[in-house]
Amino acid sequence: MAFSESALRMAAAVLLIVLYAALCGGIWLRQRRQQARARQEAAVLASARDGVQPLLIAFASQTGQAEELARETARLLHTAGEPVHLCALNAVDAALLARTQRALFVASTYGEGDAPDNAALFQSRCMGEGAVGALDHLHFGLLALGDRQYAQFCGFGRALDAWLQARGAVPWFERIDMDNAAPAALAAWQHHLAQVSSLSEVPALDAWQAGAFEPWTLAERRHLNPGSAGAPVFHLALQPPRGDAAWESGDLAQVRVPAAPEHPREYSIASIAADGRVHLLVRQALREDGTPGVASGWLTQEAPLGGAVEVRLRAHRNFRLEDNAARPLVLIGNGTGLAGLRGHLRARAAAGAGPNWLLFGERNAAHDTLYGDELQAWLTSGVLQRLDLAFSRDQAVCVYVQDRLAQAADTLREWVQGGAAIYVCGSLQGMAQGVDDTLRAVLGAEQMEQLVRSGRYRRDVY
Repeated sequence: MAFSESALRMAAAVLLIVLYAALCGGIWLRQRRQQARARQEAAVLASARDGVQPLLIAFASQTGQAEELARETARLLHTAGEPVHLCALNAVDAALLARTQRALFVASTYGEGDAPDNAALFQSRCMGEGAVGALDHLHFGLLALGDRQYAQFCGFGRALDAWLQARGAVPWFERIDMDNAAPAALAAWQHHLAQVSSLSEVPALDAWQAGAFEPWTLAERRHLNPGSAGAPVFHLALQPPRGDAAWESGDLAQVRVPAAPEHPREYSIASIAADGRVHLLVRQALREDGTPGVASGWLTQEAPLGGAVEVRLRAHRNFRLEDNAARPLVLIGNGTGLAGLRGHLRARAAAGAGPNWLLFGERNAAHDTLYGDELQAWLTSGVLQRLDLAFSRDQAVCVYVQDRLAQAADTLREWVQGGAAIYVCGSLQGMAQGVDDTLRAVLGAEQMEQLVRSGRYRRDVY
């Protein structure tokens, strides 16, 4: 039997709809299973012996490292027989603090001494004057994560420690400040866990040690913005030493360079595991004397093609898709922040998931349209339903990505009402704060708080 061309097109369209529905159903089912596993893990960790109150373990984590350490702390204490209640600091309120007698806090710092996103609500609601009553019933320990290269080293951890003690909480031991996962700080944390636990001994924390750096091959290096008024930006492709390297969109690559092996740099991954290579987007930083930065200079100029680059992959759960995999996505970024957003878009393209809306800002369209051909191809093919570009120097009055967002306020409200999640990647100064201010002006403080609590507002900013 012959079929007309229109009938065949209709059948193909119906088949695509069925396949997309199956994909969404599969994603939904996977997320439900992940949520069920998380609930089961939480229930197991919190299972208490008669008369023993679970120990609260709360984390404040921007890139996922503090969360990983908190989870490992919880698992190890549970193995030792200690029931625990593990949660982000945003899930802690005055009522929980009032009934908690023992707590451990693992707190990183974001920006210039600020709270990470999953602790910002706690900071605004609980750490204000008079928001929480006396905590003299609470004994606690605190591990603060930071980087001594920044002026506000462990800034939020220090502020949290001071606030707890000002409310009368009693520290089991002096706050531990950890610089870039320093082994001595982890050993001190391990030593004090025996004091925290009701048992006399805690299992060794070998599992806490981050995976080893491995020699990846620098397979490609491409200058993306020749002629730009800004610093050079390079696309790098790193080939893993084996074929089993695995990561998710949103994850990070830590790179250790020869001149500063004790201070690995973190970069958002711009590719997915199916690509077979880790793609990085690196801007060549300049020091005050005009010479290239230690890490970016080596990666963009000195490291030989075909040579080895020491790499370690790290999960960045705060910026993964996770529960948002089946939602519409609003992706916002500037400069090399496009890396993390590109990773998500490549994941969405591979899965056929959408809709997706990208807002991206740079200096000049003529020189700084990073991955421009790929973005236009995604717009043409339907991976992107909308693409808004802001080139700040192409007109007399600077236009930034937050300005494009404000201009699309009605569309933004529609997407959020339709269940969209918002991901922001790029510079903290200027862009990220400007975007946050615009989101709050358009959506309102209450809706923004709901987005943060539900994990629908996620940021990878630096």
